[in-house]
This record gives sequence, structure tokens and C-alpha cells, in this order.
Amino acid sequence: MLELLVIFGLLALGYVAGSIIEQNHYASIKVRERRTQSVPVYNIGAKYPLPEAKGAKLFVGSVVISSDYYKAFLAQFSKLIGGQIFAYESLLDRGRREALLRMKEDAIRWGAKKVVNVRLETATIGNSHGDAGILSIEVIAYGTGLR
Repeated sequence: MLELLVIFGLLALGYVAGSIIEQNHYASIKVRERRTQSVPVYNIGAKYPLPEAKGAKLFVGSVVISSDYYKAFLAQFSKLIGGQIFAYESLLDRGRREALLRMKEDAIRWGAKKVVNVRLETATIGNSHGDAGILSIEVIAYGTGLR
């Protein structure tokens, strides 16, 4: 009985702590997105020349975000019944948005007026053998900043 209480206690702690951390991260992302909205992000095809610029530099933003125990538990449960794993969707969304923000903030410090040919890459860290555990993802955003 005590073991069951410990498991449910850890799940409840993971839910509460994970929710607070996620809400705070989303609030931070929204504020920073408003601050960086003046620098647009474009994707230009390979056949088109880059816009005129006084300078160009490659910028990279990367982040590693981990799920909490509650989301890991929900994901394992979802694997049993199949379908969409909603528990990890916010993890991917936060990772993508944070990586883009870090890239843009670095470009803004350099003096970029726009960032072109932005690409996103993702990778999982840990949990690669399908075992139950915490999943971490790495998201990298990179693009060319233009002055």
C-alpha cells in the first residue's frame, strides 16, 4: 500500500511541478516572442538570391527540454491504447519555440534585421530503446541573419 502511495505521490508531484514550470516557460516565451517580432524569419528557395544586405552571419539556437514523470506516465499509457500522444505535444512546441527565440535573440544582438533560410532539427535524448523513463528532446534552429 505504501508503495502505491509513493507512486501516486510522485505522479502528483510531477503533475504539479511540471505544470508550474511549463506555464512559466510559456509565459516567458510569449513575452520574448513579442520582443522579437520585429525581426521576421523567411525561407527562401535555393533558386532565389539572398536579399541585399550589409552583412550576413549564421545563427544557431538550441535547447534541450525534458518531460516530467507525469507526462512520461501518460505517454506510456497512450502507447498501450495507441493514437496521438498529447503529453509530448507541448514538449515539442516549447522546444521549437525556444530554439527559434534563442536564434532570433542572438541575431538581434548582432544587429540583424531579418533571418532567412531557417531550418529546424530535432533529436531525442535518452529513452531510445522504448523503455519507460523520461524523454528529453533537443531542438536546434539555424538560419542566416542579415543586416
